[in-house]
Amino acid sequence: MHEAVVLQTHNLSKRFKNRWAVHDLNLEVRRGDVFGFLGPNGAGKSTTIRMLLSLVQPTAGEILLFEKRLRSHRNEILSHVGGLVEAADFYLYLTARRNLQVVARLRGGCSAKEIDEVLELVGLRERADERVKTFSHGMRQRLGIAQALLGSPEFIILDEPTTGLDPQGIKEVRELIKRLSTERAITIFLSSHLLSEIEQTATSMAIINRGKLVVQGRVRDLLDNGASIVRIDAHPQENAIAVLRRHPAVHNVRARNEGLDVTVPPEHISELNAMLVAEGVQVRALIPRRSLEEYFLSITEHASEGL
Repeated sequence: MHEAVVLQTHNLSKRFKNRWAVHDLNLEVRRGDVFGFLGPNGAGKSTTIRMLLSLVQPTAGEILLFEKRLRSHRNEILSHVGGLVEAADFYLYLTARRNLQVVARLRGGCSAKEIDEVLELVGLRERADERVKTFSHGMRQRLGIAQALLGSPEFIILDEPTTGLDPQGIKEVRELIKRLSTERAITIFLSSHLLSEIEQTATSMAIINRGKLVVQGRVRDLLDNGASIVRIDAHPQENAIAVLRRHPAVHNVRARNEGLDVTVPPEHISELNAMLVAEGVQVRALIPRRSLEEYFLSITEHASEGL
């Protein structure tokens, strides 16, 4: 049984003067998803997020959240939505707890218990009464997520939540996002330029380029389909290159250090091995690789060629 749709956009568009920042964008996010939202710099990700949070009005198209039109049910809908847009902003001279109290008051009020719960959830309960100016960048980002969690939202939007974090900070935010999804059943819309983080965290994703949707779907399904990168260690390498280039399904062969990177649909990988051996090439290793980074680069380059 399919989960209910939380977010839908229908031909969502935003034009600034003569430039379409977002054009005819159709997204679908289902309840319980960690939805990765990807695209090159300038692709329209931030503009889309600002429209979803009603910070920017669309030029055309429609946004539905919880099956209601955002345009006509704004206050009702946004009371169930939390958001962190880029770097979190706080009163540095106030404590973490006091900052959350200020935000809670603006949102109509939250109990002291709820504030303690979100501080515990993001790992800041022990530092709740320290001034934010003493916090590291990673702690401030986690406090920003705590701020987005006030009011027990069903849907949260996180725009580049790991920007500027060190590896430990990135790991902490990644684990927090997973907990919010699995333990709190919160649907998360996650924009990030760190493709490895999306690959490890997201269940579904969409890629946009120049304001237009390129592809969307379940992360595993998208990575399992299409051409794969296969690392082949074969000797002699020159003979291997000649043999591989004769196969009609091989898209590209590149020499990399001591091996070859071959782009080929996964169903043809075994054929390559048999073909190399039959031609007297010694195959030392054949390793299929399919990372989100490789998929992202191949699909955005292909989309750009068609523009």
